[in-house]
Order: sequence, then structure tokens, then C-alpha cells
Amino acid sequence: MFDLIKAIIIGIIEGLTEFLPVSSTGHIILAEALMKIPSGNVWTKAFSSVFDYSIQLGAIFAVIQLYFDKLNPFSSKKTDHEKFQTWRLWIRVIVGVLPAIVFGFALNDFMDAHLMNFWVVSATLIIYGIAFIVIENRQKSIVPVITNVNQITFKLALYIGLFQVLSIVPGTSRSGATILGAIILGASRFVAAEFSFFLSIPVMFGVTFLKMGSFFRDGGSFTGMQSIVMLVGFIVSWIVAWFAIKFMMNYIKNNDFKVFGYYRIIIGAIFLVFGILGIVGE
Repeated sequence: MFDLIKAIIIGIIEGLTEFLPVSSTGHIILAEALMKIPSGNVWTKAFSSVFDYSIQLGAIFAVIQLYFDKLNPFSSKKTDHEKFQTWRLWIRVIVGVLPAIVFGFALNDFMDAHLMNFWVVSATLIIYGIAFIVIENRQKSIVPVITNVNQITFKLALYIGLFQVLSIVPGTSRSGATILGAIILGASRFVAAEFSFFLSIPVMFGVTFLKMGSFFRDGGSFTGMQSIVMLVGFIVSWIVAWFAIKFMMNYIKNNDFKVFGYYRIIIGAIFLVFGILGIVGE
């Protein structure tokens, strides 16, 4: 039963933090350290690693559910022009994920082996927290030139994708990096957040299948309990992410991202303290 409670807790954390610019990885690392994961017969090191990535698909399904009509080029409700615009959006998304594919495949194992520790996570939480505050203060006097996702050019999509590469470093936040990049490049907060959501779909599917493939290739398999734990985490992540996305998109209509910046700094500081006290280890 306690294993299911752990899955629910991590699923909630994933759903809440995947699309908010606060780093789901950092929060999950901290939560798992407090719950002594990996440990036991269910939460082995190999299973825990696959679980953390796989439940991200639950959060991605929330994006697909919420934006299905907007992302569906075959919708009978759309005109031919609207269908064409949807195909162009998908092509821009593909262009935007190319840097993540190139650099992600090349650096993923290195990052997991050398940078997945509390020092790096706490530092990136704080650094990008400061960045959000600085950039939002700068944006006060700047009017966004891109107020609709269809205004994003292929060149701009590629540049935003380059910012997404920064999230390979644990604690950065994939959504945080892409949102910051899009805002710096002239997008409104709403457009930056939306395009960040769309970029996450192919990226997270790719990362999950990569991790799953490596797990099974190395002879891994799930026990019955591990399969149940995985399913529970997936469903919880999906449900919570749905509400988190709705909250974020309503929040940024009238507010900036500085609150997330302050939150990141606080969590980063807590992470450092926990590391120094030995609550979070290497």
C-alpha cells in the first residue's frame, strides 16, 4: 500500500510541476530522497528511473486532451485554411524539437551520470529563478510582437528549441527554459507557454520511449506491483497536470512569471540545506 502512496505523491508532483516553470525533475529528486527512493523490491534504481520518465506521458496526455482540437489537423470543424495552419504549427513544433533530439541523444547519458545531483539542481533552480525575475522586470517596458502561436516562424521555432536544450541540465525546467527563450525572442507569456506545451509532446514521447527501450534492452522487466505503481503514477500525473495547465493559463492572463522565480529560489535554497544536512545525497 505504501508503494502506491509513493506513486500517488510522485504523480501529483509531476502533474503539478511538469508545465509550471519550476522543474519537475528537481521536485521529484527531492521527494524521492525524502521517501528513500530507490529502495525495496518495488522501487529499485532501474524501475525508479523509468517510472520518473514514464509518468511524464500522463502529463503530456493532459496537453493533448486540452488542446486536441487546436492540434488536430483532421478536424471536420476546421476550414481548409485552419487545417493548413495546424499542419504548419506541427512542422514548427518538429523544427523546435530538432535541437533537443540532436543534443539530447548526445548528452543525455552524460547528464544523468554526472549532473543528476542536488548541487546542480539547487543551483539551476536558483539561477533560473533569478532569470525569471530579471527578464520579467525587463519585459515591463517591452510590448510582445508575437501574440498568436501561428505568428511563430520556422526560424523562431528553432531558436526556441535551442533554449529548450538548456533543460538537459537537471533542475532547469524544460517549460521554464522554453518560456524564457520565447519571451526573450518577443513572444507574449500566453504564446510562450502554449508553444512550450506543444514542444513537450514529441520530446516527452521520445524521452520516455528511449528510457523504456534502454530498460528492456538491458533485460529489465516489471513485476505485477511495479506495473500497478506505474499505472497509478501515470493516471495521477494526467489528472493533476490537466488542472495545473488550466490554472497556469488563467494565471498568466493577468500576471507575470515572477512568482515562479521567487518560488524557484526558495526551493533551491531548501534543496541546498537538505543537501548540506545529508537528507539528499549524491
